[in-house]
Amino acid sequence: MAQPKSKPSFEDLYRQLEDKVALLEQGGLSLDDSLAAFEEAVTLAQRCQEMLETAEQRITRLRETIAANGRSIAEPGPEYDAGAGAQEALDEDGVL
Repeated sequence: MAQPKSKPSFEDLYRQLEDKVALLEQGGLSLDDSLAAFEEAVTLAQRCQEMLETAEQRITRLRETIAANGRSIAEPGPEYDAGAGAQEALDEDGVL
């Protein structure tokens, strides 16, 4: 019996996204190949963004739980930006 495939990690998806972006930046692809690579890159970017949002929600819930128990946890400093890496691949409209 075949083992079910595990979900790819954020890092795996992000690497795939970087590869697609590099392929598109190199140029030399046909229009059809460029469109296919772009579509795949958009899908990968969306999946990465969803994973980041899920992680942020989990952190928020944990912070709320900690606060409800009368404890506190420090906010991340300005040097921390959870989505910085993924956002580099997107323009200001959230498109590759």
